[in-house]
Amino acid sequence: MSFLKSFVTEFKTFAIKGNVIDLAVGTIIGAAFGKIVTSVINDLVMPPIGMLLGGTKFNNLKVVLKYAYKDVSGAEQPEVAIMYGNFIQTAVDFTILAFIIFLMVKAINKLKRKQEEAPAPPAEPTNEEKLLAEIRDLLKNKQ
Repeated sequence: MSFLKSFVTEFKTFAIKGNVIDLAVGTIIGAAFGKIVTSVINDLVMPPIGMLLGGTKFNNLKVVLKYAYKDVSGAEQPEVAIMYGNFIQTAVDFTILAFIIFLMVKAINKLKRKQEEAPAPPAEPTNEEKLLAEIRDLLKNKQ
């Protein structure tokens, strides 16, 4: 029973750490952000490209290796095709998402550099340093 109790305690310590919570929040926001980028690609970027390609939907671009057919028993056999349009669309999604993340990281790094470049206020002397300064001043006054 003590093993279970220590295991639960250790898990609670792990789960409550800030890094785990930050990771969870980042994952959730990343998934939502991925949906937004996918929508931008599917709804804003690809329609004009499809229009330039003669009105075809980009996802429908494919090379058919074997057309659908009915076999001798009458069962429908599906088409076998290389869906290069889906691949290109996914590659464009990834490229745009990676570029946006790059810009965000670049902006965050720039803000961090500005904070690091700002001069830090001088540190307040410790109690020991204050005491030594008082002793020094007393010795000066005696002379």
